[in-house]
Amino acid sequence: MSSILTNNGAMVALQTMKSINKNMGQVQAEISTGKAVGSAKDNAAVWAISKTMESDVSGFKAISDSLSLGSSTIAVARSASEQITNLLKEVKGKVVNSQEENVDRTKIQADIGALRDQISSIVGAAQFNGLNLLSNKSKTAGSGTVNVLSSLDRASDGSVSASNISVGKADLSTTTSVVGGTALAAGAALTAKATGAATTAATALTGAATAPTTAVTIVTGSVAAGDGYNITLTAGAAGLSTANTANIQEIRYVARDGDTAADVAKGLASAFNDYAKSKGLETQMSAAVGSGATANQLTLTGSTTVGNNVTAQLNVYAPAGNTIGGGLEKLSSIDVSSSEGAASALGVIEGLTQTAIQAASDFGTAQKRIEIQNTFVGNLVDSLRSGIGSMVDANMEEASARLQALQVQQQLATQSLSIANQAPQSILALFR
Repeated sequence: MSSILTNNGAMVALQTMKSINKNMGQVQAEISTGKAVGSAKDNAAVWAISKTMESDVSGFKAISDSLSLGSSTIAVARSASEQITNLLKEVKGKVVNSQEENVDRTKIQADIGALRDQISSIVGAAQFNGLNLLSNKSKTAGSGTVNVLSSLDRASDGSVSASNISVGKADLSTTTSVVGGTALAAGAALTAKATGAATTAATALTGAATAPTTAVTIVTGSVAAGDGYNITLTAGAAGLSTANTANIQEIRYVARDGDTAADVAKGLASAFNDYAKSKGLETQMSAAVGSGATANQLTLTGSTTVGNNVTAQLNVYAPAGNTIGGGLEKLSSIDVSSSEGAASALGVIEGLTQTAIQAASDFGTAQKRIEIQNTFVGNLVDSLRSGIGSMVDANMEEASARLQALQVQQQLATQSLSIANQAPQSILALFR
């Protein structure tokens, strides 16, 4: 049935044209924006995923900046550590020269003093944006470690957590430590820090047929920045009067942030042996630390010679009043102006050189790790961008082909609508 009131053919042609025009609008939007999913209404799920990934890309860009800043900071500390190592080599050369009798030790000591001052100058200047990794004297917990933001880790449930690369400070200053806090009395407070006979009372290291020993243990996990430790020696009757020390500064160690019980035991052993050597008593008494599970145990050994009577006692001091010293503080005590001082300095400078070498090595390892992480973050950002593009970017070749096809369809739809609109004219011809 034909009707002049209702033109079904025209309506079909019009709907077809509307559909074609709508598709053409979408294709033109893809071509103009370059995106197949430009808003949430295009594809809500894909759009949401892409926006989450885009936020991660922005975060990783900031992480890359953080890693670059961290690498630069560590590079300054590493370079300074290497320079200090070279200066300590020069100091060692001076100390070796001082072992000769026919040398001017006063001038050698002056040279050593100048090199020591230069080391202090380098440590003071080795900062980047106000952060100095070669100074670690704060008593605040955690101040001995610097965290460099390295990654954002997204879990399957959508939660995000930050990952860091921790870099420990390495104090290479020559500042002298000072024990001036309040000594912990025998009891729970003391045994929480150290245990052993020599922590509650003086223990004899009396000469006998077998070498007498006493051991003290620094309690694992108890060490806090600023804790002070010292060993007091007292000569017995007809004993080693040269080993008599009531000065708590002579054999001491002040813990810095990051130190473990093993570090404290090692520091006390070194201080004890340096003191014995400075008094010419290295064959009469010595200190050693254990290994593995007993690395936090300090063992003091006396002489087997009867009459070398001396007692030892370990004291622990609360942080308030103590001053944390530098990792190279013994450099300030080197004095080669005498033959005894020259002999003692030889052992001291070797330990100081190893301290600086270890610091440079640790910084080099940390810097290398950060550079590797920075490279990975850059590659990860590229992968994320590629993934986002595969989800939301328009296929321009396909869009171009579709556009041409739609243009042809649009022309045909226009012709079809024109033909449908002319149908009523044929009906009017019947009434003529």
